[in-house]
Amino acid sequence: MKMIVGLGNIGPQYDRTRHNTGFMVVEQFAQAHGINIKTRKMNAKYGSGFINNEKVIVVEPTTFMNDSGIAVKPLMDYFDIPVENIAIVHDDMDLPVGKIRVKDKGSAGGHNGIKSIIYNLGTENFTRVRVGTGHPDKANSVVNYVLGRFSKDQVPVFKQAADHAVNALDDWVDGLTISDLENRYN
Repeated sequence: MKMIVGLGNIGPQYDRTRHNTGFMVVEQFAQAHGINIKTRKMNAKYGSGFINNEKVIVVEPTTFMNDSGIAVKPLMDYFDIPVENIAIVHDDMDLPVGKIRVKDKGSAGGHNGIKSIIYNLGTENFTRVRVGTGHPDKANSVVNYVLGRFSKDQVPVFKQAADHAVNALDDWVDGLTISDLENRYN
C-alpha cells in the first residue's frame, strides 16, 4: 500500500494558488486513476484505488499547510503505511515554473508543510515530488507570491510540470527506484 499526499491550504480563497500546487497535482493524479478524494478522516480528505494491483491512498490534508504533519502521521498509522511508501507533493519556489524534482530525503528547505511532516513523522526519509513555482521578484513578498495564482504565461508551463509530476507518481507507484526517478525526472 502506498500513500500520496498533496500539500496545500484549504478554502476557496486558496484554490489554484501556487501554494496549492500539491493539491492540483494529486487531484490530477486521482482523476487519471478514477480515485475520488472525498472521504474525511483525521484532518484530511482522501480516496483510494488500485493501480497495477497496488492499493494507493491519495490525501489532501484539511489543516493549513503549516500543520500538514498533523494529518499525515495519523493516516500513516491508521493504514499501517511505512514511511518509505509515502510520497509528498509540494510547491517549491527554488525551482522555476515547469521543473520538478524527485528526492527521497532531506531537510524541509524552508517549506513549512514539509517541516511539519518531518516533525510529526520524526524523520526526513520520505519521497518528495517538488514542483517549481518560481521565486517572486524583489517587488513582491513571498507570502503574496505563493498565495497568488500562476500568470497567464505560466499556466501552460505549470500544466506541463503537473503532467510530469503525475508521470513520476505513476512510476513511483509502479516501484521505480528513487535513483531511476531522479534520472528520469530531475
